Amino acid sequence: MREYSTPPSMDPPTTGNLTDDVVTNAREAPDQVVFSARPASGTGEWSGITAQQFLDDVRAVAKGLVAAGIEPGDRVALISRTRYEWTLLDYATWFAGAVTVPIYETSSAEQVQWILDDSGARAVVAEGPAHVARVNEVRSGLTELNHVWSFADNAVEILRRLGGDVPDDLLESRRTAAGPSDLATLIYTSGTTGRPKGCMLTHGNFMVELGVAVPELKALFESEDASTLLFLPLAHVFARIIQVGAVKSRTRMAHSGDATTLLDDLQAVRPTFILAVPRVFEKVFNTASQRAAADGRGGVFDRAAETAIAYSRGLDRGKPSVAVRVQHAVFSRLVYGRLRDALGGRCEFAVSGGAPLGERLGHFYRGIGLTVLEGYGLTETTGAVTVNLPDALKIGTVGRPLPGNAVRVAEDGELLFVGGQVFTGYWHNDEATAEVLEPDGWFHTGDVGEIDDEGFVRITGRKKEIIVTAGGKNVAPGALEDRIRAHLLVDQCLVVGDGRPFIAALVTLDREALAGWAERNGKKADVRHLVDDPDLRAEIEQAVDDANRSVSKAESIRKFRILADEWTEEGGQLTPSLKLKRNVVMRQARDEVAALYLP
Repeated sequence: MREYSTPPSMDPPTTGNLTDDVVTNAREAPDQVVFSARPASGTGEWSGITAQQFLDDVRAVAKGLVAAGIEPGDRVALISRTRYEWTLLDYATWFAGAVTVPIYETSSAEQVQWILDDSGARAVVAEGPAHVARVNEVRSGLTELNHVWSFADNAVEILRRLGGDVPDDLLESRRTAAGPSDLATLIYTSGTTGRPKGCMLTHGNFMVELGVAVPELKALFESEDASTLLFLPLAHVFARIIQVGAVKSRTRMAHSGDATTLLDDLQAVRPTFILAVPRVFEKVFNTASQRAAADGRGGVFDRAAETAIAYSRGLDRGKPSVAVRVQHAVFSRLVYGRLRDALGGRCEFAVSGGAPLGERLGHFYRGIGLTVLEGYGLTETTGAVTVNLPDALKIGTVGRPLPGNAVRVAEDGELLFVGGQVFTGYWHNDEATAEVLEPDGWFHTGDVGEIDDEGFVRITGRKKEIIVTAGGKNVAPGALEDRIRAHLLVDQCLVVGDGRPFIAALVTLDREALAGWAERNGKKADVRHLVDDPDLRAEIEQAVDDANRSVSKAESIRKFRILADEWTEEGGQLTPSLKLKRNVVMRQARDEVAALYLP
């Protein structure tokens, strides 16, 4: 058993809550612009919102919640894409003394029903007609639900008017009543198995998390004119932590909930840092590679990518070679600058979480001038418990524990954490809580990993996903899947082999990249025809061979099968954070898996 701890840098909070940041900002810097927002329609010019204006907005909406009968401790659900009003309602709920329950805007009616029923939500604020329809579809069985408001139907203005007669002192007593130990939010894990469980996160959990993370990441939050653009779902704890951190540090924050406008939004906001899951970084790299190939510059891009990786690896050794530095300077003008410009031209850092990024991509991005700080955490740990820092970075790891946290590797390789941001348990589910949370506070993550001599943590797999072959070999599928998924033509990958004689894989194709590849190779862009194309198989085999170089022969993939269908969130195969639901895919693709082992 190995253990590593980082000394605390702050005392645990004993008073206050998350609303204090909003009040403090307005008092100390009332005219500072803390948000960039577009009109509620989602189109039009961006405008600045000052700290004082945000406080006024939050107070007005919070009064509306109070007037509507929301009591301290009541749950208010939010189902919407990422937008300014999401953050506004989040803080307004806290000002009213209530608890926010985020719901992914892609959730089905059945999932919405489960979360609203389990949480006992008294009100829902939805984005538009489609979300309201999902709520109304299941509303007859929701006895606790009293209100359904919609941003599309002027929910913010309705709440403002509703709360017009609520006295300031009543709202202030509501705002200040909650302390660090009180519940701030119920975040339902998207879950790769079973029904989502509500993670109880307190104001103190967030206060500890951001109380140490913001100073540790001062290059992000405290740099001159710091700003970020949130485009991940705020229903996910990863984006939520950045939201709270930005409010705490007065980092200018903007929101983008539409993938079709993201590139334009990046140009308008020009963030100094962003956050994304690894699949986003993979897609950016693959799209750039594909466009270069389509323009006849594929060879130039490939050399530029290898140079960026070599340059980053050289930084780890102290200094890149003269030859690499010369090539890097050339490609910085020809290639890297265009990639940085696509992010707005000012972005220096990105935060990655949710799944391993992979060393190659990590080195590539640092090599082009965008340092990706990879971290690790779960909903149950209020986001990151480990993170790489600008001045303490080891690519390929998820960093060291944040101050006040400790990590332990159990005898079976499982990672355990303890610290002030570890949750208090699952809502109305003591049995599930007891399964993961020990009496002394150690939380069982379910992930398998290791700690090096400097305290950097490396994630090697998921405990429940470890494959045991018929020959008794233990194989962590995640590392193989990540390597294969990094290929331009690959969308998703599932490694199989539990109880089988060897390891195999199912692969799905990236439709956008496939169309470009087919055109360049003079083939018809018909997925069902191309899955058996020998040239395409040769491309995927290269990805498999590359993955196999990272493992022993007994762990290597012997056979693979390309599928014509996609695995998507809408199809039920992916979680909203783009994790593969292995049990769902294994059930749906059992015939394809069986075919891999036919003579």
